[in-house]
Amino acid sequence: MRRLLLALAALVLRAGAAQAADPDALWKIISEKCLPNEREYGQPAPCAVVDLKGGEGHGYVVLKDREGDTQYLVMPTAKITGIEDPAVVAPGAANYFADSWNERRYTVEAAKRELPRDVLSLAINSQYGRTQNQLHIHIDCIAPAVRDAVRKNLAAIGGKWAQFPEPLAGHPYRAMLVAGDDLGTDPFMLVADGVPGARAAMGKQTLVVVGATLPGGGPGFVILAGQADLAAGIRGSGEELQDHSCALARQ
Repeated sequence: MRRLLLALAALVLRAGAAQAADPDALWKIISEKCLPNEREYGQPAPCAVVDLKGGEGHGYVVLKDREGDTQYLVMPTAKITGIEDPAVVAPGAANYFADSWNERRYTVEAAKRELPRDVLSLAINSQYGRTQNQLHIHIDCIAPAVRDAVRKNLAAIGGKWAQFPEPLAGHPYRAMLVAGDDLGTDPFMLVADGVPGARAAMGKQTLVVVGATLPGGGPGFVILAGQADLAAGIRGSGEELQDHSCALARQ
C-alpha cells in the first residue's frame, strides 16, 4: 500500500510538472474550456469572465492565477503569443491593458477590502521572462517598496519616457505619466512608439502600469517600461514589481 501511494503521488507530481512545463497551457484553458463553456452553456468556467463584446479578435478572458489570492490574468480570446506578437501594435489593436484595468475589481474583491488606486498594478513580462506563449497581463497589488518609490518620485515623472530615478527590484526602468481615470492610451503603443528601438524589439520589452493620483489631484497612471538584457541576467519580468501576497492590503 505504501508503494502504491508513493507511486500515485509521483504520478500526480509528474502531471503537475508537465502542465507547468507546457507553454500552451493557458491557451488550452481558453480555447478548450472557457470559450466552449461560454458559447454552449453561458458559463465561462474555469475563467471568471469571457468577454466577446469586441468580437472574437478583440475578446478577452479573466482567469484566476494559481499563485496568490489576489492575482488574476487577462488574456485575449485570439491566439496572441505575447508582447512580441505583431497583433499588439497592429492598426486597430485591442487595448488589453484597458480591459485589464477595467477588471481590477477581481483583485479588490479577493483582497476583501477597498484598495487605493496606487496599490493596483498590471504587468506583462517580456518574451524571455515568461513561461506561457499566450499573451497574459497580470492584475495584482504592487510591491510595497515599488509603491513607496513611485510615490516618492511621482513629481519627477513627466509625460514622456525618462529613466526612473532609482532601480526597481534591482533593475532599471523608464517611466512616464498618463492622465485619466481609465487607460485610453494603449501602453503597448506608448512603448513601441516612444522607447528608442522598442518597436523592432518588442519581445525584449516588459511593461508595468501602476495606478496613481497625479500631483494636481486627478487620477492617472505611472507606466514603467523595462527591457530584457540576457547578458546582464535581466529577463525582463515586470511581474517582479508586483506582490502576489498583496501585503499592502493588510496594512
